Amino acid sequence: MSNEPLWLQIARAQLGVKEVPGPKSNPKILDWARKVGRKAGIAYTDDSIPWCGLFMAYVMQAAGFTPPDIAVRAKAWAAWGQPCEPQLGAVLVFGRKGGGHVCWYLSENKTAFQVLGANQNDSVNVTWIAKDRLEASRWPPGAAVPPRPVRVIGAQAPAALSTNEA
Repeated sequence: MSNEPLWLQIARAQLGVKEVPGPKSNPKILDWARKVGRKAGIAYTDDSIPWCGLFMAYVMQAAGFTPPDIAVRAKAWAAWGQPCEPQLGAVLVFGRKGGGHVCWYLSENKTAFQVLGANQNDSVNVTWIAKDRLEASRWPPGAAVPPRPVRVIGAQAPAALSTNEA
């Protein structure tokens, strides 16, 4: 979509990428780790390691931004960039049992956000997450936050929301 920020366009191009079950790994995910390099914060060797933060780092780096240190940790993104209202393309950080989750805002309804992210049911996809799990909404450092947030309201969420993006 042409009205989307560049980073969201880059992320959309990866929709459908999935983990490889078992002892093998998806070479595309491992290539993202290679491209992110030291900013991943760990030696990323297997796609069974949580990879929502890795995907965020890969996309933001491809869009010209420097990821946070230890970018593989979803909650590292909660202090990255600058705060903003949830809006199209914003980086959203959610809490979950055992850690966090990082993804991008697409739309919302009264109780949930529709997000694009990785390691959501072991793939890059679009899902819905409850608003009460939101811990941070961020915009890339140095990028102008839109003065009038682009919010997409009224979308219909499915009956079951995502609850564990591991």
